[in-house]
Amino acid sequence: MGRAEERRARQRGGRRAAPRRRRSSGAAGKGGIRRLFTWKKILGTFFGLCLLGMGAFIVLYMVIDIPEGNADAKWQSNVYKYSDGTLLARTGDRNREIVDLGKIPKPVQKTFVAAENKTFYKDAGVDLKGTARGLLNTVAGKGAQGGSTITQQYVKNYYLTQEQTVSRKLKELVISLKLDREKSKDYILAGYINTSYYGRGAYGIQAAAQAYYQVDAQDLSVEQGAYLAALLQAPNQYDWAIASDEGKRLVRARWNYVLDNMVEEGWLSKGKRDAMTFPVPKEPKNDPSLEGQTGYLVKAADAALEKQLVAQGTADDLKTAQAMVDQGGWTVTLNIDKKKQAALEKAVKRQLDSKLDPKKRSVDADVQAGAASVNPKTGAVVAMYGGKDYLRHYVNNATRTDYQPASTFKPVILAAALEENAETQDGRPIRASTVYDGTSKRPVVDNGTKVGFAPENEDDRSYGKVTVQRAMNDSINSVFAQMGVDVGMPEVVKVAGRLGMDTENMEAVPAQTLGTMGASPLQMAGVYATLDNHGRKVTPALVKSVEHNTRTVTFPDPVGEQVISREAADTVTSVLTGVVDDGTAKSSVQGNAARDGQQVAGKTGTSDDNKSAWFTGYTPDLVTSVGLFGEDDKPPHAQVPMYKAGGEPRVNGGGFPARIWAAYMFGVTAPDTEFDLETDQGAAVQPTWTPTPTREPTTRAPSPTPTTRTPSPTPTTQSPSPTPTTQAPSPTPTTGRPSIPPTAGPTDGGSLEPPGFGDDE
Repeated sequence: MGRAEERRARQRGGRRAAPRRRRSSGAAGKGGIRRLFTWKKILGTFFGLCLLGMGAFIVLYMVIDIPEGNADAKWQSNVYKYSDGTLLARTGDRNREIVDLGKIPKPVQKTFVAAENKTFYKDAGVDLKGTARGLLNTVAGKGAQGGSTITQQYVKNYYLTQEQTVSRKLKELVISLKLDREKSKDYILAGYINTSYYGRGAYGIQAAAQAYYQVDAQDLSVEQGAYLAALLQAPNQYDWAIASDEGKRLVRARWNYVLDNMVEEGWLSKGKRDAMTFPVPKEPKNDPSLEGQTGYLVKAADAALEKQLVAQGTADDLKTAQAMVDQGGWTVTLNIDKKKQAALEKAVKRQLDSKLDPKKRSVDADVQAGAASVNPKTGAVVAMYGGKDYLRHYVNNATRTDYQPASTFKPVILAAALEENAETQDGRPIRASTVYDGTSKRPVVDNGTKVGFAPENEDDRSYGKVTVQRAMNDSINSVFAQMGVDVGMPEVVKVAGRLGMDTENMEAVPAQTLGTMGASPLQMAGVYATLDNHGRKVTPALVKSVEHNTRTVTFPDPVGEQVISREAADTVTSVLTGVVDDGTAKSSVQGNAARDGQQVAGKTGTSDDNKSAWFTGYTPDLVTSVGLFGEDDKPPHAQVPMYKAGGEPRVNGGGFPARIWAAYMFGVTAPDTEFDLETDQGAAVQPTWTPTPTREPTTRAPSPTPTTRTPSPTPTTQSPSPTPTTQAPSPTPTTGRPSIPPTAGPTDGGSLEPPGFGDDE
């Protein structure tokens, strides 16, 4: 036995072997996990999946061939119908003319590459990172976020469909790779610019060049080409003729981006770039099928359909949705009532157009009307007036949001006060009978501190102590500016949003109490429809139903949940009846001979510098908002005042807008209707009067014509004034109802004389 063996034997004999330690269950588990997930296994699995994916892709590559042009590329008409199924319009033929790439100037070709895909001439036809992101977003239901190459966009436009599915995106990837290998870059670029949609019904660069600049594609300048290339990102939003101020800003920025990229790529010298100016497109050419109000209705229906395609995930974005709608095959039934539509057009013609004479007064050419009529029970848009003629004025005045709604916003402030149980600065609950100081230019106060806002009343008129009812009737700015601060402007903005206004860019500042935000007649009709519907949200719906042979589109219910309490909504309605019977709309609405006993609520509005004038009002069964807008008749169509238009010193909401409203509404609403109100406040509630015991009660002289309003079936809970007074007989008979007495209690100074109703606006 060698020494080493002897030593090991001694060690074994001289020591007891140490007992083996038992591993705890946790240690055992850890060891099991380590054995299960070793680096070798993880790497092996990863590479296995990669090989599997590569194999699957190779199979796809071998199986999928470049197809013929898709069926959607074949033009079909869209059909638009009135609510009763009768034909409104049918879109015509596709405006497309293929042009050889060699006829398009090289620099113009490069504008499209600079706009969409700077690496076009170097890449393999796909953007793997962008495509992977698109696939993940599709699986997650988030929609695409860009990243497609020109090749991929061409494949989607011409060979596939616009639908966003995983299988379609995989096909797009494979076909793009094959196309890039089999065809030249010039072939692909020519296909892309000849199949893309540019808006104005134009497919391809030749049709677009004619539609926007009235030249052939071969005669386009680099500046014009850059605009057309920029346009592809959002054709309708960037069309200069109908773009909002924000849309114009965005397309200018996109145009600059295209040219700057050309300089960066060496396709354009910096000197030439610096000398270029934005090429404003020409007005669109006439399409006879869209004349009159038809174009406004068709385009508004298209916009609603496109928005819903995005909302339900059928299209990634509005650009894709626009292309899907314009490919045709849609039958769109609108909620527009044929008879009500004709009545609204007739009312505008008789009450406004017949009074305007541009030859006599140049300002008359600058007056634009817009209106929207909504059923408050269903949300259906039953009539819409977009402007003089779609072929002469492409912006829809019923849906534009760039003019101030002015005092038609005041009911929103009152609704917020009632909904939030707000109080005045001295702790009095805000009610229809609460007294405010109606002094013009009175500084607005918050907790004893002036907030730096002191609005002027119309004509700088001071009213002294007035009730909220009187302030609404006479549209007193100083009262509602203070009320907005009493409620809290953030709360006012929140309630405005719940009622249906767009509050994304609405600042919570006192100046908003004057209605200085932007709004459309359609939007304001929705707000007032929510009030008419007792506080249940009404979202105006232009489209009734949509049919297509390959797609399904469902629209949400226009009537939603309760957004303010019924009591708050009904109280605002009650107060607004005073505007019609005793306030700024009295002469035009209350005194209209066609009124057949209908109970009416509404509010006038006239914006700063007389650039807009409004009347939004409603009966129990219909809401209509009418707006007049001062717009320069010549490009760039800036907002302008309407002073002396129609021969009147100033265009007020109680004038032309209210007269249009009354002429239309009293011909289409049910006669002798009354609001079903749950409130003890406002002009619709018959006040209780207590004669003084020290004098013989006087008798009010009978009105020569009976009032159109019936007394409330139940007595009000309004308490009489603490000091009974005798109502003096009116020197001349009146058809108006007496003022609601102010609340008792502390005020911010002045007497508590019950105020009378003021003059018309």
